[in-house]
Amino acid sequence: MNVTGTDFVVVPITDVDRARAFYGDTLGLPFTIQYGSMPGFEYETGSLTLALLQMTAFGQEFSPNGGPIALRVDDVAAARTELEAAGVEFRGDIIDSGVCHQAFFADPDGNPLILHHRYAPRSSS
Repeated sequence: MNVTGTDFVVVPITDVDRARAFYGDTLGLPFTIQYGSMPGFEYETGSLTLALLQMTAFGQEFSPNGGPIALRVDDVAAARTELEAAGVEFRGDIIDSGVCHQAFFADPDGNPLILHHRYAPRSSS
């Protein structure tokens, strides 16, 4: 087997209009497709497609993702300020890990997200 990439990640949602407003308007992600008449929508991050799915319409129970999706930005502090002005609440201060800056928040359905910027080169070890 030779995995060559990641095509998409599912983001479970409960309210289509609210989720589309958050990912499309608040985060400014480009919308690419709706799954026919189903409540499934794709938004692009530049390197990963986010598939927003109203889980009950696909025969699944809703539960928010357990692990966060890290969204790459050029400036975590500036992006955080912009999102806070739009009403997004963050969980704690900006973290400097020694290689990156991170700020944790969630979408309206409780799916965890991170604003992320790596400022140090990756180590080869």
